[in-house]
Amino acid sequence: MFNFKEAQLEQLAIHFIGNAADEEGMTLSKQLIQIDADITSLLKSYFLKPFKEQELYTFHHESDLDLNEIFHYVSAIFDDPGSLYLQSINIAKHLYESSSHPNIKPGELYISYFDECVINGEVVEVLGIFKSENKDTYLKVYPQGEGFGLEGEQGININKLDKGCLIFNTEKESGFRVAVVDNTNKSNEAQYWITQFLHITPNQDSYYHTKNYLSLCKNFAEEAFPEADKVDKIDLVNNAVEFFSKKESFDIEEFNNEVMQDETVIEKFQSYKNNFQETNDIPSYDEFEISKQAVKQSKKFIKSVIKLDKNFHVYVHGNRQNIVRGFDEQLNLSTYTLYFKEES
Repeated sequence: MFNFKEAQLEQLAIHFIGNAADEEGMTLSKQLIQIDADITSLLKSYFLKPFKEQELYTFHHESDLDLNEIFHYVSAIFDDPGSLYLQSINIAKHLYESSSHPNIKPGELYISYFDECVINGEVVEVLGIFKSENKDTYLKVYPQGEGFGLEGEQGININKLDKGCLIFNTEKESGFRVAVVDNTNKSNEAQYWITQFLHITPNQDSYYHTKNYLSLCKNFAEEAFPEADKVDKIDLVNNAVEFFSKKESFDIEEFNNEVMQDETVIEKFQSYKNNFQETNDIPSYDEFEISKQAVKQSKKFIKSVIKLDKNFHVYVHGNRQNIVRGFDEQLNLSTYTLYFKEES
């Protein structure tokens, strides 16, 4: 999806943004940064490496997209790259105004302009907006007399981007395409980067639909069948994941026949799906292309393990018929019977 191999860092502005709640203010640079050729590769790694194939977003506004501040400033830069410095000040001011929660840390704001970036096979310009909030301590070793000296220095770890977004200059009419990284302030009250500053919403593409359907299946197994044992729940989710893994496109009838199978379960799933989509304001799509990256990411959050007291973990990956739940009346303990052909 993304290819930054040939990306060229053309312009860079840096400002310092304090916490508005503490009235820390801002320090605005008077000019663009002169980019040294020796440090360009480090900056590209710091800015671009964290962005993998992932969920994409678009800029959003409740009444008029042009009223979204960042969309407005970014559009101006794409129309006239020479305006980056001026617009970077507007972006800095907007970020400061969005930094009113006391948990928000001060830090450096970077606005960068890249050429020769690729998204979905299209070569586009990209505007990057990044913020560094955390500093690491580094040990500096240097020659001193007939030996060496040591001292500690505070610096930015280029392998740990705190916050960032890449805005791809494509599909402007629907809010551009935006990739986001937010590795700090995970608490709900401090989710200002996405909600207040950028004001973006997930792009309803194949990644979005695939992720939501797998989440739907997971929630359905947990909530719609409270009386079912864990093996049945895990088996249903495993079957759903297998379906999405082997198929190139999703079709609801095919999915129901291969995964849900039983007519009663199909009806219950349809009812649950309608309620899930209405509650979460997710549009209903019964046909879409499947995103393999979304399947891969979703697998990380799908548990296929049954924990038995503090003694055993049973991992269930398939063949539901080979595991049977029971009860030993003599021992007054629940049991699982496992059937297998080979031991490794």
